[in-house]
Amino acid sequence: MQGLLGKKIGMTRIFNDQGHQVPVTVIACGPCTVLQRKTKDHEGYDAVQLAFGDTTEQRMTKAALGVCKKLSVKPLRYRCELAVEAGDELKPGDVVTVKLFEGVPFVDVAGVSKGKGFAGVVRRYKMSGGPMTHGGHSKRRVGSVGCRELPGRIHKGKRMPGHMGAERVTQQNLQVVKVRPEEHMLLVRGSVPGHAGTVVIVKKSLKRGQTK
Repeated sequence: MQGLLGKKIGMTRIFNDQGHQVPVTVIACGPCTVLQRKTKDHEGYDAVQLAFGDTTEQRMTKAALGVCKKLSVKPLRYRCELAVEAGDELKPGDVVTVKLFEGVPFVDVAGVSKGKGFAGVVRRYKMSGGPMTHGGHSKRRVGSVGCRELPGRIHKGKRMPGHMGAERVTQQNLQVVKVRPEEHMLLVRGSVPGHAGTVVIVKKSLKRGQTK
């Protein structure tokens, strides 16, 4: 099992054993219920569908509500699919808790970043802008975006003013500071994407080893 769904609570600070101040983000991680187990023989790959967060029947589609009733579990609002190993024994109806991250030194956290609204290139992409003095008229403008006959158009991907933020972002290699199973809380060093209350996916780090 690679990860869990959770909800960002906010940031605070704690003191480690050396007396140093550590900024941490508190994540309410799990418990997550397994709704579906996908296998390589049937679907072509190994994965599980997890559900998290209480809700009411009126806020669910009939299909999603039918899955919950079939497993005799309460209505759950958020769902995601995560890869698992072929030998994993998880089955529909099982509950996975934050104990999954005990002994895991680093995690990756994915979520939707804070929306900043419409922004120019200076704020959005940290462009330097034009001269502020000597009669300059292009102080915070884009500047040249293309030539005349060749290429005669603006290339795709050109950095332009537009909506800033509200994008899917993954923060990698965050250190696990503390796991609190009795409170379903996970404390990671540093910040994670989104505002307080954002639903995030916490997974074991892809790039850093899983041994301390």
